Amino acid sequence: MKKMIPLLLAATLMACGKSEAPKQVQADVPTVEELAANPERLKELRQQCKTDRPVMGDVLCNRVAEATRKRFIGDGKVPYTPPKEVPKF
Repeated sequence: MKKMIPLLLAATLMACGKSEAPKQVQADVPTVEELAANPERLKELRQQCKTDRPVMGDVLCNRVAEATRKRFIGDGKVPYTPPKEVPKF
């Protein structure tokens, strides 16, 4: 029993070692503008980020999310234009 405790302690400490960093799929990550200009590639990368984010990497998936937001919202500088006639309730 006395020999078992140090062995279990050593096994526990070995299991708590450093984990491997996620690997980047592409060496050159496309820019947000490049992704926003290519909707087919953007759709493909969005699906891959949903299923394999640790493999794809945070940098690429964050750029994919930003490109999706830009395509949906635009530049965000469109002012609110109320209707000319007041709605009747």
